[in-house]
Amino acid sequence: MLLASVPALSPSVALPTPSVLRQFDVAGPRYTSYPTADRFVDAFTAEDYAQTLEQRSGAGASARALSLYVHIPFCESLCYYCACNKIVTRHKSKGGEYLSYLAREISLQVDKLGRGARVRQLHLGGGTPTFLDDAALRTLMAMLRDAFSLSPDGEYSIEIDPRTVDRARLVTLASLGFNRLSFGVQDFDPDVQKAVHRIQPASQVFDLMSTARGLGFDSVNVDLIYGLPRQNPASFDRTLEQVCALRPDRIALYAYAHLPERFKAQRRIDTEALPDAAAKVEMLSRSIAALTAAGYVYIGMDHFALPGDALAVAKRQGRLHRNFQGYSTQPDCDLVALGVSAIGRIGATYSQNAKTLEEYYDLLDQGRLPVVRGLALTRDDVLRRTVIMAIMCQGRVDFETVGAAHLVDFAQCFAAELQALRALAAQGLVLLSDRHLEVTPLGWFFVRAIAMVFDRYLQADRNRTRFSRIV
Repeated sequence: MLLASVPALSPSVALPTPSVLRQFDVAGPRYTSYPTADRFVDAFTAEDYAQTLEQRSGAGASARALSLYVHIPFCESLCYYCACNKIVTRHKSKGGEYLSYLAREISLQVDKLGRGARVRQLHLGGGTPTFLDDAALRTLMAMLRDAFSLSPDGEYSIEIDPRTVDRARLVTLASLGFNRLSFGVQDFDPDVQKAVHRIQPASQVFDLMSTARGLGFDSVNVDLIYGLPRQNPASFDRTLEQVCALRPDRIALYAYAHLPERFKAQRRIDTEALPDAAAKVEMLSRSIAALTAAGYVYIGMDHFALPGDALAVAKRQGRLHRNFQGYSTQPDCDLVALGVSAIGRIGATYSQNAKTLEEYYDLLDQGRLPVVRGLALTRDDVLRRTVIMAIMCQGRVDFETVGAAHLVDFAQCFAAELQALRALAAQGLVLLSDRHLEVTPLGWFFVRAIAMVFDRYLQADRNRTRFSRIV
């Protein structure tokens, strides 16, 4: 794929108007993969996954670096908005039991993959990874270092609930090799925090950020959510002011998706307190304006970064990549996923572990890999994945390059899609020629909608309620 330089937003670039945001206030995939996880099937088994690991080990692919994801499902308290796979408990002993099963899974994976595979990227997610105490985190990292070879120049990140860490814990994380942190903030407004059952004073986050800076972490991300109960444009403006003063390297700005029929925790939210669609659009519009005015570069979808951050540099240089954890500066590589519900990718396959702790433990007790579903990609899937990831990451697709790589006539193969893109081109979201398509600076705000044009499954199935909204 041709890696073209992508222009960053400048103050002179027109930002999306509320009317345009309303137009694209539709549901659609986030494209951390293509095909998306809702297309995974039970027919893809643990035996299929084991075979892909063996093929990777024996076909020279082992020379390529890996990415690792470890899912820690435990949380000490319930956040009402949460849609993650989590287990709420204050019993720290559950963390030790979980690590013993993770050790079994790692052993089973290494048996097929080979010991010492090189890793350039590691991410601990959840749940709340910092539910594990210092001793447990040391045990986990020792297990991973024993099974894999962690590159000294790799990217090692962990998600943090600011309520569960202090300076001593950040010192421990730095000593374990973590060089990137992600703080879950969501909103600084006390009324909003109370409504979603997540009380954390802004001063606590500011103190942790100061400590992280002093300890030399390469990058700190802050997660925000708009559309929560008791939020309004004015209150969220105040949160944005505080976040800009906090000056994290990266900001993830997510839209809250209220799906109480799917996520039990959300049933505790007072639906009467939720902002309406117009207020959500206004919050997004004002957020974009505030963050770009504060000097942040819009990366794509819901991500912003300071110009000097590695993510912004990668976007300028056309080196962005995307995996199940979102945008990444690391080269596109296979992803080994560990833990309950974790999703991985090896070659042209995706796999997902058992979603419940009971089933995850049961499969490992039987000496089996805990993979319960997945997907082996077709030739068309691989072709469309190339196109969609090029749109999502580089913002450009060179038709001849893609055609040559996949032995297709791009214009003929995607005639209907190119026709559909003309409407987006007329709105200034893409530049379209006979040779390539390019996402404009304005189009980056709706990059998911552009990528959706090439999603064969989505075009055949208009039921999109299972996806979050684009804006």
